[in-house]
Amino acid sequence: MTERLALFPLGTVLFPGLVLPLHLFEDRYRRLIGDLLERPEPRGFGVVGIQLGHEVGEGAAHRLAEVGCVAELREVSPHPDGRFDVVTVGARRFRVKELDRSRPYLQGEVEFLPEEAGADPGPMAARVRRLFRVYRHRLGAAGAGAFEDVAAPDDPVALSYLIAASLVLDGHDKQRLLECEDAALRLAAERDLLARENRILTMLPMIPAGQFLDGSFAPN
Repeated sequence: MTERLALFPLGTVLFPGLVLPLHLFEDRYRRLIGDLLERPEPRGFGVVGIQLGHEVGEGAAHRLAEVGCVAELREVSPHPDGRFDVVTVGARRFRVKELDRSRPYLQGEVEFLPEEAGADPGPMAARVRRLFRVYRHRLGAAGAGAFEDVAAPDDPVALSYLIAASLVLDGHDKQRLLECEDAALRLAAERDLLARENRILTMLPMIPAGQFLDGSFAPN
């Protein structure tokens, strides 16, 4: 069963539970917010990652990710010129089944995805918690600034999304984490990513800066 959902192509990946502030100035997205404000709560739109194209301009996003996340409106601040500042929070994931580009803003028929823990996620969750503590420490030691110390939730689904949102990764890796079928698979992917990132962060202080500038650094 599918539902119609307004879609917002974005050059970032939204995860359930993640706070996402947006400044909306294009006419189509001003129209989107205006339409949402006429509906009862909860109000939201779908954020989908851009795989080819750009965020702004008519027809800029040419290819979109298949899996996105609903952004629920929590705060809306209108400007006199019609722009909006909004604060949203990631809610349910969805898979785009069909796109409708004929409206003032993009819409799609979407299928909402279940959130399941998967097969025996406990041991993997414990491993990922340990690797994440090391990652936060090494990221700070590498000069990335203070990392907010947040309590890792016991629920494996919530933990998997907290880790996914906190990791400094490119869009491809982030999208891959969003698309994992369940928390156990997402945590397993995060274990591998954290192990990779921790190796890189360990090597950073020992590698001359010039090796990054000439493109010769390879973490493998």
